[in-house]
Amino acid sequence: MTMEAHRSAEHWRRYVSVFLLFSAALNTVYAVTHYSIPEELKEGSVVANLAADLGLDVQELSRRKMRLDVIANKKYLDVNKETGELYIVEKIDREYLCISKTTCFLKLDATIENPIRMFNIELEILDINDNAPHFRRDTMHLDIAESTPAGERFSLNNAVDPDIGTNSIKTYYLGESEHFNIEIQTGRDGSKFTDLILKKALDREEQSVHNLILTAVDGGVPSRTGTANIIVRVLDTNDNAPKFDRESYNIDIMENSPIGRVVVKLNATDLDEGSNSEIVYSYSLYTSEKTQETFNLNPNTGEITVKEMINYEDFRIYDMEVIATDKGTNFLSGHCKLTILVTDMNDNHPELSIKSFQSPIKEDIAVDTVIAVVSVSDKDSGENGKVDIHIADQLPFALRESSGNYYELVVSEPLDREKVPEYDITFTVTDRGSPPLSDNETMTLELLDVNDNVPQFPQSFYTIPVMENNAPGALLSSLTAFDPDLHENQYLVYFIIEKEIVNTSMSMLFSINPENGNLYALKTFDYEIEKEFLFHIEARDSGVPPLSSNVTVHIIIVDQNDNPPVIVSPWRAHGSMVEEKIPRSTDKGCLVSKVIAIDTDSVQNSRITYQFLQVTDATLFSLDQYNGEIRTMRMFSYRDPRHQRLVVIAKDNGDPALSATVTIKLSTVETAVKAYSDMTEMPLEYDIFSDLNLYLVIGLGSVSFLLLITILVTCVLKCQKPKPSKAAPPSRNSVISERNSTIADSTLVSNDAYWYSLFLAETRKGKLVVRQPVPKAGSRYIVSSIPRSTGLTETSDSAASTLQYPK
Repeated sequence: MTMEAHRSAEHWRRYVSVFLLFSAALNTVYAVTHYSIPEELKEGSVVANLAADLGLDVQELSRRKMRLDVIANKKYLDVNKETGELYIVEKIDREYLCISKTTCFLKLDATIENPIRMFNIELEILDINDNAPHFRRDTMHLDIAESTPAGERFSLNNAVDPDIGTNSIKTYYLGESEHFNIEIQTGRDGSKFTDLILKKALDREEQSVHNLILTAVDGGVPSRTGTANIIVRVLDTNDNAPKFDRESYNIDIMENSPIGRVVVKLNATDLDEGSNSEIVYSYSLYTSEKTQETFNLNPNTGEITVKEMINYEDFRIYDMEVIATDKGTNFLSGHCKLTILVTDMNDNHPELSIKSFQSPIKEDIAVDTVIAVVSVSDKDSGENGKVDIHIADQLPFALRESSGNYYELVVSEPLDREKVPEYDITFTVTDRGSPPLSDNETMTLELLDVNDNVPQFPQSFYTIPVMENNAPGALLSSLTAFDPDLHENQYLVYFIIEKEIVNTSMSMLFSINPENGNLYALKTFDYEIEKEFLFHIEARDSGVPPLSSNVTVHIIIVDQNDNPPVIVSPWRAHGSMVEEKIPRSTDKGCLVSKVIAIDTDSVQNSRITYQFLQVTDATLFSLDQYNGEIRTMRMFSYRDPRHQRLVVIAKDNGDPALSATVTIKLSTVETAVKAYSDMTEMPLEYDIFSDLNLYLVIGLGSVSFLLLITILVTCVLKCQKPKPSKAAPPSRNSVISERNSTIADSTLVSNDAYWYSLFLAETRKGKLVVRQPVPKAGSRYIVSSIPRSTGLTETSDSAASTLQYPK
């Protein structure tokens, strides 16, 4: 419900009128109560105090069961049994209850019991302006011919409003229009309807469609409106004649114009539409037959084309008149005149003749050299007979006038076959006629290659990693160069530039395929002996003279974990067990023994850790996994066995890891070993006839003999060379390097696998250090060991060993 309906309902609530009609019949009095209320009152709105109007006691309404009947399955009103007021239960819509009725009454029966009485109630529903006018069709279409005279009337659909009386439709309004107006009429039932009046003649060519807005207004306060669109389409009549774009045309045409060539396309327009605007073109009677035979006129498009060959000597001027006629019932037409002037044309093409042309030529030909001679001519005379010749601007050539109509083609810039192997030279000749005529001829100039490009490697430096223990003949890399020249100038041969390293030639270590640059290894490399090589490879073409370039190759030998750890302390014969004796009274934390192993692999693979593989009593001894020290974890007890067997494994850090083991047999004795300080005061006694020393002397003698033989063989080989080579300075290309190693503070730190000092043996109270150099030419280890025992220490060493005591 709208706000206006609410305000109206509140207004009507104050002015409810009550009418009591009394009539007597059969000694019974019936009361008819009449009320008037506006529609759309809010639910709960009080109409009147029904109990007071009917003279009933309010306090007895509930006891007497007062009720109102239901109308059309809806209960619009009810009685408050406590106050006796008649109130609205559901909104009342007058247009819903009383369709198309000017008055609307709602009749109810009120019933009470004890005794039973019935009261007739008549409720008049008054209309409020709660509905706006609306048209049955929102858009109305009218077709009106543009020839319709002014004053013509056209009926329009009227609007409807469900409200009645002053709230119904009062008037109509038409939006502003220059050509239309409306006239409002009233029907017998008081309804309003309107007609559309044409007040000014229409012109479709000026405006083909008129859009109008018709508004219906009711008489309510405030008033309500409804609108509809009126679309007026103006129908065409043939009232416009076709009209050409121009009244006359002057056209120039060249003689010998091809048949079918368009001379002109005429265009006439008609402002009408449909068949009234369709145009047909035709010649008038004033056009000569010769003109009609020479030129063709398309009746649909107005296009004039050449029908026969035009000759300037026969006719120089053609006059014609063309008519454009529309297809209306009463057809209309327009006219235009054409004058066609024939122009003499330049109908002889210039000629070009190649007198001399040299091809192929070498790419290093000198600038300003003549390579071709051409001549030009034209049979026309005057400006039409003058000929110009030219070639493309981007070519490295130029035309130079020689004599008369002769021209020379010369080289203007240096040539490069690798950039452009051949040139297509087009000679173009053009006369100065109008329009100019031209001709052209193309010659192909080939360039011969000269050896002017050196081979090019993609990189100036190659680093090639090679895994050690490679198979001889393994492909290391492909070093391919490129030469942009042709044929033999392009064919490349690859060489290794000879470089001798420690009496070893690079060609003995590596090989390169001279045709494709594949680099191969000729031997198996050992990282522990050779770590890197640096040499040069040359690529040389087959030109005359040959050109070459070289590239540096750096071969890096990559280490593999191929050397197991070697246990150098404690020393033991191959496959034998190391026996150690310690006092049974040794304290907790005392050093019992130390295992030292070395690995000649790279730093990563030579990192060694120590672990117990077997131990008689795991609670008695501990092993440091990094330095190999074996210490007591507690003191010996009487329950501990006299002999303890320890198996130590030394593992490197390679993948897979390699290992070595040593078995140490510890025997506990009751006699204490003298202090280290006491040992320094008395000289060590050597039992030179012990079994251990005897083995060491025999082994050292054998190794010394082999070393002597090796030195003699090397000297003999050097003396046999025709020219002794100079000693190369140390470099990273060396096959065998000299390096140092150090043993410090009971820990072996290895910097190289070929030159080191070795061996640390410890006692519980001091250190005995034995150092011995290893031959440079080999990779085997010679180790001297001093086994410990109670009392005096028995020592055996090699001939080159040195015994040192700390001061």
